[in-house]
Amino acid sequence: MTAKTYEQLRSVRWFAHDDWRSSAHRSRTMQMGYDPVDWEGKPIIAIINTWSDAQPCHAHFKDRVQFVKRGVLQAGGFPVELPALSLSENWVKPSTMLYRNMLAMETEELLRSHPIDGAVLMGGCDKTTPALVMGAISMNLPFIFLPAGPMLRGNYAGQYLGSGTDMFKYWDERRAGNITKEQWLDMESGIARSYGHCMTMGTASTMTAVAEAMGLSLPGSSSIPAADSAHQRMSTQCGRRVVEMVWEDLTPEKIITPAAVDNALTVAMATGCSTNTIIHLIAMARRAKIPLELDDFDRIGRTTPVLANIRPSGTTYLMEDFFYAGGIRALMKQLGDKLDPSAITVTGRPLVEGLAETPIYNEDVIRPLSNPVYHEGSLTVLKGNLCPDGAVIKPAACDPKFYRHRGPALVADSYPELKKIVDDPDYPMTPDTVLVLRNAGPQGGPGMPEWGMLPVPKALLKLGLRDMVRISDARMSGTSYGACVLHVAPEAYVGGPLALLKTGDIIELDVPGRRLEMLVSEEELARRRAEWVPPEPRYERGYGFMYTKHIEQADKGCDFDFLRTEFGRPNDEPVIY
Repeated sequence: MTAKTYEQLRSVRWFAHDDWRSSAHRSRTMQMGYDPVDWEGKPIIAIINTWSDAQPCHAHFKDRVQFVKRGVLQAGGFPVELPALSLSENWVKPSTMLYRNMLAMETEELLRSHPIDGAVLMGGCDKTTPALVMGAISMNLPFIFLPAGPMLRGNYAGQYLGSGTDMFKYWDERRAGNITKEQWLDMESGIARSYGHCMTMGTASTMTAVAEAMGLSLPGSSSIPAADSAHQRMSTQCGRRVVEMVWEDLTPEKIITPAAVDNALTVAMATGCSTNTIIHLIAMARRAKIPLELDDFDRIGRTTPVLANIRPSGTTYLMEDFFYAGGIRALMKQLGDKLDPSAITVTGRPLVEGLAETPIYNEDVIRPLSNPVYHEGSLTVLKGNLCPDGAVIKPAACDPKFYRHRGPALVADSYPELKKIVDDPDYPMTPDTVLVLRNAGPQGGPGMPEWGMLPVPKALLKLGLRDMVRISDARMSGTSYGACVLHVAPEAYVGGPLALLKTGDIIELDVPGRRLEMLVSEEELARRRAEWVPPEPRYERGYGFMYTKHIEQADKGCDFDFLRTEFGRPNDEPVIY
């Protein structure tokens, strides 16, 4: 039984009335070659497509949109493709994070301003998933998120390569003089062999898994490699299902419950997720009026081990192996009763339905609870006088010897200053040195760039070291690894305690104790605070000006303050004159 009739659809207000304005809408639609039979009695489905010539992760979307349209037509809907920002992680500077909220606003307003009844959101590259979902949640129309899928495994000299993760690793070896330029170029040409997003458990794979675990994608869809024919079939299935969701009036507010958010967080922790998960999931949940906090990550992280043996938390396998081993549904099966069975998905059925029958083909790739990759969740939240509003570390991807560490700070106020430090083979430091980059947060970057995996200085590389404790108010790529403490909040640029740190101050990191401290007296910090001078504003006009006036800090999800849910959902019905 359907929950909606044709007369109740939003698009009816544009097309179905016997008046001058509806006549104009119909005539201009026929101008594009459509007949009334194409839209009469049918829901109109927006396909928000983030394809562009500057987005390698979404290079296949020009093709996949045709499969989505096929599914919409098969189910009796009218598909309308609407292009949106592609947010290429590879090309956009200083950071796609600067523009995540722009895509979220664009998505919301595309759905609001057009005669749309439901939507398929096509994304996958890091910021596109949270941005599309945030905008669609705020609009609250039925939607399905269609994940781009990971690319195929990289290959160099007979070895599997993981995008990002192995690039970082081999670049350190080149800086250390162990790899020639010719070898580097060979590796460069083999690390990204197909369309699709990163095939490590980086931010892209994490966020598509989070979207599925929250119930916003078809079951199993986030694991399918982009180049697999199953991805084309899944795209068609998205088109068919979203038409049914419109008639069922299955809106995101019925899917995204506190249980759904907890499930998404639990699955994220078990995947060995990107540190970026914290920022994006907080922002997504709060759009759904669920007040997710940093403490919730620590609560679930303490009892949810890493089960996905995928780089960078794992050492061998990549997302293609994860798919062959059973994919995200197999990982959910391994989690057992850690998932809340009350949550549903875009299918209208419980997330856990069918998990008991889900096969697991390789338990070294997708580990059981009795044999985890890491005994706790992927991320740990830290607090202390250096980060009173929190910071994050990924202990599953760093050497345990750094879990408790004390050493002197070496502070860089900018990335160019950092480069001088790390590229000087004789810069004075020791293995205990804590390298710090500040003024790289939401305001300071601007846009909180992925500078947080600070390069290991040449002075330590020549000693054979490949890791050290590093601290920043920046983010890092989800494909990164190492003893990196990130998202320090409040950031230095707005006068957070990180702005008061000086080179030579002793820093104490205690991962088991969830603490990050600078061993400086309160009296001395008060003196430094009184001397601190705020930096000059970065922007005087345009989007950057709006961004700096309204961006929230990392612990709040870096959303715009005027999009907070306490302001309520805006009227989704534009006036049609």
